[in-house]
Amino acid sequence: MFTALSHLYCPRCGATADAFVRQGLCRSCGSPLLARYDLSSVPIRRSALADRAPDLWRYHELLPVSSPEHVVTLGEGMTPLLAVPRLAAALGLERLWIKDEGLLPTGSFKARGAAVGVSRARELGIRAMAMPTNGNAGAAWSAYAARAGLEMLVAMPVDAPTITRVETVAAGGRLVLVDGLISDAGRLVSAAVADTEWFDVGTLKEPYRIEGKKTMGFELAEQLGWRMPDVVVHPTGGGVGLIGIVKGLMELLGLGWLEGPLPRMVCVQAAGCAPIVRAFQAGAGSCEAWPDARTVAFGITVPKPLGDFLVLSALNETAGTAVAVTDAELLADVALVGRLEGLFLCPEGAATVAAVRALVSSGWISSDEEVVLLNTGSGLIYPGTVPVDAPRIAADGEFHLPPAESQ
Repeated sequence: MFTALSHLYCPRCGATADAFVRQGLCRSCGSPLLARYDLSSVPIRRSALADRAPDLWRYHELLPVSSPEHVVTLGEGMTPLLAVPRLAAALGLERLWIKDEGLLPTGSFKARGAAVGVSRARELGIRAMAMPTNGNAGAAWSAYAARAGLEMLVAMPVDAPTITRVETVAAGGRLVLVDGLISDAGRLVSAAVADTEWFDVGTLKEPYRIEGKKTMGFELAEQLGWRMPDVVVHPTGGGVGLIGIVKGLMELLGLGWLEGPLPRMVCVQAAGCAPIVRAFQAGAGSCEAWPDARTVAFGITVPKPLGDFLVLSALNETAGTAVAVTDAELLADVALVGRLEGLFLCPEGAATVAAVRALVSSGWISSDEEVVLLNTGSGLIYPGTVPVDAPRIAADGEFHLPPAESQ
């Protein structure tokens, strides 16, 4: 057995759908569809994973691809879980980890969703895909589509990071720049693909991107010796990563590979675009569109996530919370983490540091709790987040070193 995939289900209305034909949103209510697995049929124990390659396909029984011949891979998965003791001390914690997704192909955690989503699309006979994106997803899906021999059209806001545009074009993606936000790009893509063979693979508009993202939860559990941390902190735009981690951990509980309560999930957004935070604080089950959304953490600039109700449900089910941080705070923490730990976080990842500082200060996180931060991409994609003010010296000049200082 390569997969234990059973069917698709709608988390909103309970409808089921055939997982072995092309599916988009629920035909009954328009909700995202999620994959379900027959966990009782999984033939292996967790110890068997030790003999498998260190990539996300080591969990193939819990992924939706039916045959290994359809797997499209660039070596994604098993990103490092790094202890960051100096940062922990600065935040008032004893145990702090950063899972660094910036080391994945294309430089962000979007490679996970692209690997599984493109593999499943190819298996189902889809030949051409289109999506709106803030940048990283378009770059990732273009790379994996190229690897699979499929066509990819990407619509990005005109303000998307230049490097993600270059990545998209370098991989042969058809790039369209939209004078607006990702929500505007989404409307244009939906209208363009209607009644065509092109398939809209925007966030949660197909069921399989989230299956790639949930492997962050699988890896986290395995890297911690098959246990769970107390708190997981995740930057949130569309919310697929946060939803996916909870989904993956629930599946491991169902298999008996894990025990105990789920970690408390923390949704982190930027103060300039925080629809989930506002809805959570109001006790709402969904969010309203955020007006005039703006933040340097471009990857989480999503005014109205399609899966908002799934994110809010995950927070409530895990006794989690939602926090908004300012651009000034997260940019300061890009520099702080680089100085203390040598890690160049993306601005979205740095937002988790600012959030933890606030949660420790409020007492929501205790100093003795074990906390994991998700850095969802490489800071190299956003070079403008770190100003460089270096002296310029003539080639025949000289300079004098300052006294060495211990940090």
